[in-house]
Amino acid sequence: MNEQQHHSTRQNSAVTVIGLGPMGQAMTRTLLAAGHPVTVWNRTAGRADGVVADGARLATTPAEAVEASDLVILSLTDYRAMYDVLDGATASLAGRTLVNLSSDTPDRTRRAAAWAAGHHAAFLTGGVMVPAPMVGTDAASVFYSGAGEVMERHGAALAPLGTARYLGADPGLAQMMYQAQLAVFLTTLSALMHATAMLGTAGMKAAEALPELLSFTDTIGAILRAGEATPGTALDAGEHPGDLSTVTMMGATSDHIVETSTSLGLDLALPLAVQAHYRRAIDDGHGGDNWTRIIDAIRTPHRTARD
Repeated sequence: MNEQQHHSTRQNSAVTVIGLGPMGQAMTRTLLAAGHPVTVWNRTAGRADGVVADGARLATTPAEAVEASDLVILSLTDYRAMYDVLDGATASLAGRTLVNLSSDTPDRTRRAAAWAAGHHAAFLTGGVMVPAPMVGTDAASVFYSGAGEVMERHGAALAPLGTARYLGADPGLAQMMYQAQLAVFLTTLSALMHATAMLGTAGMKAAEALPELLSFTDTIGAILRAGEATPGTALDAGEHPGDLSTVTMMGATSDHIVETSTSLGLDLALPLAVQAHYRRAIDDGHGGDNWTRIIDAIRTPHRTARD
């Protein structure tokens, strides 16, 4: 088989998808549209009806699903669910590749990779960075980590799901990036709701407030890039130049947000958490540094200024 034929085979190879929530269904349909034969399995078999109607084949057991393809994609609630599903199918894992796109911690991901290796299966961790309706679109991207040769072997088959961004051999890296991205995402969502609640106390409807707030979130990246050609370079060097914004200035703003939220009777969990980062940096004598100095308190949350 020449290289072109090998590439084509990978592009159209059989794939198994285990877990048919919205993400699993979206991935199945995307793979089917790309020409892959897809076998599926789900605890609640009825969830497969739609994708079966679209051309997928329903396996009756996890072992049957695993045996149908060399490439097995898992889209489950967490990594515990992987063991629950596959513990009875371990005899079928040898020689296959598991691509777990479920969310969990990096440490559990690394243990899962070792578990797979113990059953003679290859393992890739993945993090899909778009909601289900965007899977397979130009906006979709997926972080992967694990053995480079495994990623290379299955890259073409995984490509329809979204632009692959391979991070390295450590199985925990993709999970770490996924959690890091979601830390930004979830915190932003909470901030948006807090800000909407603030404005609501002044009689502004969410339909008025959110467009303004979302417009501002769109500019945050540009604001951060304006001070540094490659954001993070100074941080990596341990430098926190306070020529544009200081911890003291930003800390004062966080104080005002806490005071305003208190006067409005809003929940203080989020503004107090933000305020604590700036107060710690000020207490440690870094009030004149750039706001990035708050990373110290995040990296070592239990250290005091006297340590």
